Amino acid sequence: MLGSGVLMTHVRRYRVMTRLAVILLLTLLVPQLASAKRIAPVNVAPVIYEGIRYVAPNDDGRRGYIEAWNVGTNKKLWELTIFTNGIDPNLEEDVQWVFIKALNIQDGRLMVTSERGKTYQVDVNTKAITQPDSRSSTSPGAIRDVPDAVKRALTKKSLGKEFDLSFRISPSYLEGDFNGDGKMDIAVLVKERSTGKLGIAIVDGTTGKVTILGAGIRIGNGGDDFEWMDNWKVYSKQHKTSYANAPRFRGDALLVGKSEAASALIYWNGKRYVWLQQGD
Repeated sequence: MLGSGVLMTHVRRYRVMTRLAVILLLTLLVPQLASAKRIAPVNVAPVIYEGIRYVAPNDDGRRGYIEAWNVGTNKKLWELTIFTNGIDPNLEEDVQWVFIKALNIQDGRLMVTSERGKTYQVDVNTKAITQPDSRSSTSPGAIRDVPDAVKRALTKKSLGKEFDLSFRISPSYLEGDFNGDGKMDIAVLVKERSTGKLGIAIVDGTTGKVTILGAGIRIGNGGDDFEWMDNWKVYSKQHKTSYANAPRFRGDALLVGKSEAASALIYWNGKRYVWLQQGD
């Protein structure tokens, strides 16, 4: 039998070795845990419809997109971006990524669901993207409430083919003298038909000219898709601004933002509408 002194020595050695093993394990694991800011996206099961296989690669955190492949030839036919993710450069990028989580076919249309639970409906023939949820539905009542000047401006020639009115945020339009010419202009939410990207159309109250911001046209940190935006309002030129680096406005500005995150001012600088980031 071992003496008590020898036994205690073995116990102490065992405890020391155990501590060293734990320290080594933590040394290996902690860097990996620290860098894993979000889990990997799910592997989305492809769907097959009329000889075409639709897949969501989920390999680009800045956008959710699908690919169409011919089942017989296994050749890629086309690729379509369903939504994009506005990336705030002041935040960790990967925690802002949003991926597709499900694909399915309903009534001959491809239904794409994002990780945020938003559903996008894709016409697989025209590649037009719509959001059939209640926030984006264009009910007759909502359309009637839009000023006639906006309806006339957005149904002219190519604009009517490129953009639809959007009703995902209330109010869906704002009025203000945005270019400072003394006439009331109208800002309305729109969606680019070909991509589903959201943005703002500003209709000049004097000329009827339409300026598109977002909806496929990039502006400042807002990017070319205002999917991130969930609130907006008119920021009066008479308002004594507390925003950093804000100039003296020629007209009213638009204050756009995402709840509990970044906001920005969109204003006319005499030549064009520009973006003034306000941070988080």
